[in-house]
Amino acid sequence: MSAKHPVVAVTGSSGAGTTSVLNSFAHIFRREGFKAQFVQGDAFHRFDRQALRTAMKEAEDGGNRHLSLFGPQTNLLDALEALFTRYGQSANGKTRRYLHDEVEAEPYGQAPGTFTQWEEIEAATDLMLYEGLHGGYVDEKVNIARHVDLLVGVVPIINLEWIQKLHRDQKMRGYSQEAVTDTILRRMPDYVDHICPQFSRTHVNFQRVPTVDTSNPFIAKSIPTADESMVVIRFDNPKGIDFPYLLSMLHDSWMSRPNTIVVPGGKMELAMELIFTPMILQLMHRAKRQP
Repeated sequence: MSAKHPVVAVTGSSGAGTTSVLNSFAHIFRREGFKAQFVQGDAFHRFDRQALRTAMKEAEDGGNRHLSLFGPQTNLLDALEALFTRYGQSANGKTRRYLHDEVEAEPYGQAPGTFTQWEEIEAATDLMLYEGLHGGYVDEKVNIARHVDLLVGVVPIINLEWIQKLHRDQKMRGYSQEAVTDTILRRMPDYVDHICPQFSRTHVNFQRVPTVDTSNPFIAKSIPTADESMVVIRFDNPKGIDFPYLLSMLHDSWMSRPNTIVVPGGKMELAMELIFTPMILQLMHRAKRQP
């Protein structure tokens, strides 16, 4: 962790819905006047789109049908840890962008599925916000989680996560349902081994639970709306969390355990701002006190 240059990480698998968390943090930063460096986890994939297909084909030919972007073999996790370390020490480091589609790629004159060049991050930022797959990753070689001052997990129940991924990848990225399903199955071992363990290291977890039938995610015609969901919010350390205040501000919410509050899905972003604003202010107050 870095007291002087805080690092905030939002971690969740593909299709988990981390965008809502990013929006909430962006509102907090703008309202409180903090300048943030945003970092995409996709920037630290090892392969561009074509190279990944080649690597997967080679792995399959060797008997491994489960090479995926969830695992360490396909990511530059040492580079991500180096960025967190360097930012924490001096508020600088290098990152790049992964260009998902033609809209993102056009300004750079590149093909979709490629990376931009590595560049130094923007100067004079107050804190860093990372969003991606590995903000809380730990293995025998790297320990990314130890550099994070506030680690947030976004973990919808698995069927909802699949529905969100199926709809996003089909409608926004043009993949067939068969291709998306194949990706889900390919990633499952890495999801179990490398994604799930991170949610035991998070400071706060948000898990959206639909209140409609999602028993067969592969035939779902629509994504359950926020109003058709509840959100389970778990704190690793409830000390200092003003639960009576949260319950009074979040109508129809309740405590399910001493460290867990359940709120209506439509109040998820409000809950995030109420929870994270004092946490960010505390981090920045601590940062300003450092020599």
